[in-house]
Amino acid sequence: MKKYISYFRMWLVMGLQYRAAAFGGVVTQFFWGFMEIAAMHAFMESDPSVYPMTMEATCSYIWFQQAFIAMLSARIFDGEILESVRSGNIAYELCRPVRIYDLWFFRSIASRLSGAGLRCIPILLVAVFLPKSYRLSAPADVRQFAFFLLTLGLAVLVSVAYIMLIYISGLYMVSTDGFRRMCSSLMDFLTGGYIPLPFFPAKIRQVLELLPFASMQNVPLRIYSGDLAGAAMYKAIGLQIFWLAAMVAIGRLLCGNAERKLMIQGG
Repeated sequence: MKKYISYFRMWLVMGLQYRAAAFGGVVTQFFWGFMEIAAMHAFMESDPSVYPMTMEATCSYIWFQQAFIAMLSARIFDGEILESVRSGNIAYELCRPVRIYDLWFFRSIASRLSGAGLRCIPILLVAVFLPKSYRLSAPADVRQFAFFLLTLGLAVLVSVAYIMLIYISGLYMVSTDGFRRMCSSLMDFLTGGYIPLPFFPAKIRQVLELLPFASMQNVPLRIYSGDLAGAAMYKAIGLQIFWLAAMVAIGRLLCGNAERKLMIQGG
């Protein structure tokens, strides 16, 4: 485990060096945040009776989504991992005394944490002082915030476990470009990345909340905003743990099988 923690620290420090990119990301996330909240205001004003969340909860959901997008987004891939599979450089990693799955898993977590670490604090600090209709609200109590932190950590792990399946698919396919884009779009839509899950029709939402995608952005952001609480919250946390264990087990199985049969061409 020590070697994986060392790799994790190394990639985390490397990711924290890209400050200019982080600044550009902060500006972009502010733009999208304001645009989304304005659209939600228009939706609520058109018919408040069918709006499924409070505007305070919606604003909190959107600002935390923008602050942690580098941590939870389906569009964040490690280009070096993808290139190592495509070019055959994965052969060097296979020669090292490490497990490919564990190495990539820790690397992916470090990349996501470093990307979010540089962006989240400026976004959240400014969002707290915005006008009331756009403001990030404080959590109801310490207990709610503690559950938010717990589920946010689980959401990151579930997201990485899902992305790992996409990386591993490269060991079985000639090219993963199409498959990767399809999986990213599916994850963005079903995690609540475009539309929070409460806005879906009730019967569809009940199905979506059972899928692994709901265990990503949907759960921690709705817990912080107060839209998910009580028995439903405990059920959501249980599903997060279940899907994390299931996807890690499947990923390890597929990765181990691919390592035994992997053929590398070229030099």
